[in-house]
Amino acid sequence: MSQLPEEPAPPARRPSPQPSPQTFPARVERPVPTSADVARLAGVSRATVSYVLNNTSAVRISEPTRRKVREAAEELAYVPHAAARSLRAGHTRIVLLPTAHVPVGPLYSGFLNELQWALRRLDYTVVQYGSLGLDGDEAARAWAELRPVAVVSLGEIALTPQGVEILKRSGAKAVVTLGPQEVEGAHALVLDQREIGGRAVDHLLERGRRRIGVVLPQEPGLEIFSAPRLAGARAAAAASATGAHIEPLPLAYTEESAAGLAARWDGLGLDAVFAFNDEHAMLLMRALQDEGVDIPGGTAVIGADDLLLGRLLRPRLSTVRIDLVTGQRLAALVDRVVRDPGGEPERHDLMGARAVRREST
Repeated sequence: MSQLPEEPAPPARRPSPQPSPQTFPARVERPVPTSADVARLAGVSRATVSYVLNNTSAVRISEPTRRKVREAAEELAYVPHAAARSLRAGHTRIVLLPTAHVPVGPLYSGFLNELQWALRRLDYTVVQYGSLGLDGDEAARAWAELRPVAVVSLGEIALTPQGVEILKRSGAKAVVTLGPQEVEGAHALVLDQREIGGRAVDHLLERGRRRIGVVLPQEPGLEIFSAPRLAGARAAAAASATGAHIEPLPLAYTEESAAGLAARWDGLGLDAVFAFNDEHAMLLMRALQDEGVDIPGGTAVIGADDLLLGRLLRPRLSTVRIDLVTGQRLAALVDRVVRDPGGEPERHDLMGARAVRREST
């Protein structure tokens, strides 16, 4: 048997070259600019750099020199080290605004914005501290960890005298509370929401109304406003000797909630409503009109805050106008107490309130 010719062996295969790992240029860490770098670029001393960038007013420095220092700092992207400055000064420039819920509404938002701008112009760093879940002395200890030079408590968390002492021992030179209650050791800005409810009900009583609903918003954080407004409304009704009745009305800020309340309005037997603020008043008034309730013939409606939009409605919305102390004045108080912390705690009334009659009542 003839043998088949053997097939030639295949040529040895060269191993395919393995791709070399891709190399990237080493990342070069840029050095953090220092005040010495700024001083060299501007041609001044480090002390001058510190005076200029820290807005020190005790040393007179010409405007051209200040401009050179600022331009050098901007070119190098240099900013002062807040912690180092605090160590040298023995305290921070932080003003803490603790809040569990941000107050809603343009009136209070405008006040807080003005306060923050005014403090910033006075060279303070404003820090809003989310304090949800904290209360009392626990909250004060958490705030104290940041070593603020001042704390402006917006009233949502009840400070105690011990909490004020904790803050002062940690370096806070000014502790200011906003709300109806004073706290021993703290400066008090009295923001008495009861006056707003009282002024609204006084106005409705003058218009001959006797069965008055008071809206209680269901949004988180608003109970610190709504509860004292209800208390003020009840006090005004009790003082009138007219036999006026106050009916609390829970209301969420939704069309569905307003429509539900309006649908059972006839059964409530109310002839007026103080709707907490203008926004809730407009919401409820629209729902009542959709149910055929005549305003003000069947039900008088009054809000609070005196928003422009309320004047554009038909009927125009009656309201309680709130005259708040300016944020700039509060910032000036904080600055004065920080500079001279040894004085006795002060009490200041933060607002006044008066009813403004329009077509809805």
